Amino acid sequence: MFFETNETIILASASPRRKELLARLGVPFTVHASTMEERPIENGEKPETYAQALSSIKASAIYEDHPGTLVIGADTVVALDGKVFPKPKSVTQAAEFLQELSGRTHSVITGVTLLRDGAVTSFTSSTEVTFRTLDHALIQAYATSGDPLDKAGGYGIQTAGGLLVAEITGDYENVVGLPIAELADAMRARGLIWVKGDER
Repeated sequence: MFFETNETIILASASPRRKELLARLGVPFTVHASTMEERPIENGEKPETYAQALSSIKASAIYEDHPGTLVIGADTVVALDGKVFPKPKSVTQAAEFLQELSGRTHSVITGVTLLRDGAVTSFTSSTEVTFRTLDHALIQAYATSGDPLDKAGGYGIQTAGGLLVAEITGDYENVVGLPIAELADAMRARGLIWVKGDER
C-alpha cells in the first residue's frame, strides 16, 4: 500500500471488520481488544457523545498497558429517534430491533479515538441508513441466522444484512465499523502516517 509509519500501532477492538478495514492502510498493527464492560448510555446522552466516549474508554484501557504506542479505539452505535440499539443479546431482541428499524432511516455513528503520548484526537462519523419495509418472515429468517448477534443494531451491511437496506447516505465503511478514509486523514494530519515518497 502507499502509507508508511514509524509508529507501533494497536487497534483496541476485537472486531474482524475493523481489522480488515485498518489493514487497507498497509501499515503494520496489532490487535488488543479491551476487556472493559461497555457502559450503558446515560439518560439524555446524545448517541454521538456516547460513541465517542466508548471509543475513548477502549483506547485508554489499552494504552495503560502499552504506553508509547499509538492506540486506535472505535465504537459504533445505531440510533433512531435518540434511542441506541446495541448488539442484541438474543434472537428475540434482534427481531425486535429489526422490526423497529423496518422502513425507517436510522443513524450509524462511529466514534474514533487516537491516543499517543497523552495527545488525543477524537472524531465521530455518521451515516444515514434507510431500511426496506421488512415482513415478518424476512425478519425471523435474518434474526435466526446468527448474523445479527455481534453487530450494533442487529445487522451487518456487509453480510446478508445488506439485503435489508434500501439506501445509505454517507460513508459505507463507517456502517461496517470504521470510517477508514477519515481515520487516514486524521493520522496524516498528526504525522502518524504519510504517503510513500512524501518529504517529511
